[in-house]
Amino acid sequence: MARVRLFASARQAAGTASVEIAGRTVDEVLQVAAEKFGAEFVAVLKTCRVWLNGEEAIGTTAVGDADEVAILPPVSGGCAGLLAIEIETK
Repeated sequence: MARVRLFASARQAAGTASVEIAGRTVDEVLQVAAEKFGAEFVAVLKTCRVWLNGEEAIGTTAVGDADEVAILPPVSGGCAGLLAIEIETK
């Protein structure tokens, strides 16, 4: 499982600073996080940038068990609108 680190409003919406999440790609990790944390988190996620092991990542980037996925809202270094993913909550 990858370690997902959440910053600023993403951390607030999720209620945690980090969590272990399984997924083979960045998109899969984000989808699991969205399902786990709900609509408020999804709203914040849409404005975030995502980094994998200190490098900017796109949705199809592979994620391994020893990797760190960082979710950065604009206030902590991200930039709005750069993720082109569709996430739905149940």
